[in-house]
Amino acid sequence: MERKPLEVESTDHQKPSSAVYDGSATAVDSVEEEVQETKLVYRGWKVMPFIIGNETFEKLGIIGTLSNLLVYLTAVFNMKSITAATIINAFSGTINFGTFVAAFLCDTYFGRYKTLTVAVIACFLGSLVILLTAAVPQLHPAPCGTALTCTGPSGGQIAFLLMGLAFLVVGAGGIRPCNLAFGADQFNPKSESGKRGIDSFFNWYFFTFTFAQILSLTLVVYIQSNVSWTIGLTIPVVLMFLACVIFLAGDKLYVKIKASGSPLASIAQVITVAIKKRGLKAVKQPWVNLYNYYPLNYANSKLKYTDQFRFLDKAAILAPEDKLEADGKPTDPWKLCTMQQVEEVKCIVRVLPIWFASSIYYLTITQQMTYPVFQALQSDRRLGSGGFVIPAATYVVFLMTGMTVFIIIYDRVLVPTLRRITGIDTGITLLQRIGTGIFFAFLSLVVSGFVEERRRTFALTKPTLGMAPRKGEISSMSAMWLIPQLTLAGVAEAFGAIGQMEFYYKQFPENMRSFAGSIFYVGGGVSSYLGSFLIATVHRTTQNSAGGNWLAEDLNKGRLDLFYFMIAGILAVNFAYFLVMSRWYRYKGSDDEVTSYETNGDVIKQQDKNKV
Repeated sequence: MERKPLEVESTDHQKPSSAVYDGSATAVDSVEEEVQETKLVYRGWKVMPFIIGNETFEKLGIIGTLSNLLVYLTAVFNMKSITAATIINAFSGTINFGTFVAAFLCDTYFGRYKTLTVAVIACFLGSLVILLTAAVPQLHPAPCGTALTCTGPSGGQIAFLLMGLAFLVVGAGGIRPCNLAFGADQFNPKSESGKRGIDSFFNWYFFTFTFAQILSLTLVVYIQSNVSWTIGLTIPVVLMFLACVIFLAGDKLYVKIKASGSPLASIAQVITVAIKKRGLKAVKQPWVNLYNYYPLNYANSKLKYTDQFRFLDKAAILAPEDKLEADGKPTDPWKLCTMQQVEEVKCIVRVLPIWFASSIYYLTITQQMTYPVFQALQSDRRLGSGGFVIPAATYVVFLMTGMTVFIIIYDRVLVPTLRRITGIDTGITLLQRIGTGIFFAFLSLVVSGFVEERRRTFALTKPTLGMAPRKGEISSMSAMWLIPQLTLAGVAEAFGAIGQMEFYYKQFPENMRSFAGSIFYVGGGVSSYLGSFLIATVHRTTQNSAGGNWLAEDLNKGRLDLFYFMIAGILAVNFAYFLVMSRWYRYKGSDDEVTSYETNGDVIKQQDKNKV
């Protein structure tokens, strides 16, 4: 599919125009040279109430629906904890992989605004269906009470539940890769204030995201667990409706980038042509001799030649049989590509090893969103002497709190301080930020192992506080001991998650910004499926072992601490791998790209050492 010039959707206050990228621009305010210039109005932070407001209410709604879903499946749908955890991991993974499909449809056909419109409506419908499973008695199994064996859900009840989850997959899958990029589209990337606005927007976007999670994991979860599931699930439905209204209210104010064709076609062309021309002899000065053609209104910034992945260079070797049009454009893009196309593919290939390490990192967050809930169920959750019991799912709020508080500290204190020391606008490089997140994730898992060992020891050696339904005795260890591991995971997210999102956004070609958002979530999907695989494998391997099942229904009979230490070991190896890949990585548009000069007939190449 041939790519069209990047265009901006017309609104009542602006005429149709073609936008041209400049450098790291998201959307710019110029048109084709032969067309009268029409200035776009970038409202920046003025339009953020609609975008961040939608994001806040959407997250309050969807997280309010999903944050307590683990308990909902065990308490209302009478599922075993390992079954519920597997379903949650698989569901999370499916949402994350759905972002890739949504990004393709967004960039190729619909554009970000239309994709987001469909997505927020789908989220509303999904939360409504989940509400009905609680409100209508025929849509969930009979209450189990204190019975040891319970009636499971029927096929029809499971089908209706899955329909609600499917709507949420469509909704969340569309929102996640597009919302952040759509927000960045509202800033003028040519102005210094616009560039600073984009950088700060990433931090504050995640701040509102985690703030919404905190409210969902406290107020909404408490109502669901202690008042009524029906009332507790009605709140997210109302919030999702408000999210739809707020987002659509800003319709006339947004800068809307139209879809410009599939960016995957160019990638496929480079790989295909490189394979076809693999027998050609490499040129001596590729930065000079490779064929290059840069369309007048091309969406992406110009890239210099880099000498990594040189096998791809052959796609841009002009052979005698290759034909060009009058303006220099290749007649057949499946027989000849440009150096620009090749360098864009190199940008993507360079990101993949970093993406893989980041995907493994997310194993920590996957586990900290599930098993601490079960740990809390078998810990002392009493608060004070008034008899108030904190809902088990609420403890995950400390992960969000750690992230939220640290984002403020990072954006307002650390970045300005580090900027003065390093001279880097962002304080530290993006890869340093991601690597720091991986390190804190490793610490979180190590602390988790020691805390679980302490909880289990208390349960086995000291008086207990009764029995948790269908699980085991409640340890006298305070569930507040879970706070350190969750806070460390939150700090890891403040470094790792935000660093990854900004890294992908800036390192991908401009016409693949939605894909850049999607691979962040696809990485989370990989870790969710890997987490499910590890849980199933460890459960199957250890259930008949002499030491007992590590992941037993009753944690007191299991060894969850060893499971945490095992994942920590995986993270340690992954961290070492990440350091190697970071040393090798070259940032897009950085000064480590190849430059050259000639002396005495010999070509000398100079390049700066890559800086992590």
